[in-house]
Amino acid sequence: MSDIARTLADYGEYHRDHRNVLTHAAGVPMIVLALEVLMARPAFAMPLLGIEATPALIVSALAAFWYLQLDFKMGLLMTVLLAIFYAVGRQIAEVSTLAWLGGGVALFVVGWLFQFVGHHYEGRKPAFLDDLRSFLVGPLFMVAEGLFALGLAPGLRREVKAREAS
Repeated sequence: MSDIARTLADYGEYHRDHRNVLTHAAGVPMIVLALEVLMARPAFAMPLLGIEATPALIVSALAAFWYLQLDFKMGLLMTVLLAIFYAVGRQIAEVSTLAWLGGGVALFVVGWLFQFVGHHYEGRKPAFLDDLRSFLVGPLFMVAEGLFALGLAPGLRREVKAREAS
């Protein structure tokens, strides 16, 4: 069994109620965007690389590396999605300080409210209380669930279901 299937199945044990998965479909992207927004400041020049770096860029690059190590194809998709969220987060961070901070905090709080409502339906604590890697697995799980709903990645879905059944 692949590492990604094992990882998704283990995380999925905390997300069996469809209402929980639906609340996560809203909450997880909000939290990821909130983190990209809030970590988009400060920006600092990296002249040797010809870029302006932010904490968001560094954290996103590390997350992308982890996803790529776990599964190359899904890692590429996650890297593209992180790049999009990073770009949007940078745009939001360029507005006034009040709008940047208020918007980022609001996204973060509302996203977590969705998470906790979902776990109320689930009747089980969030996965991150048992494994901090869940902060990285959550976005991956939601992307995988989206792919499965579209009929994509059938091999991975079979692997995950087999792991869940065992």
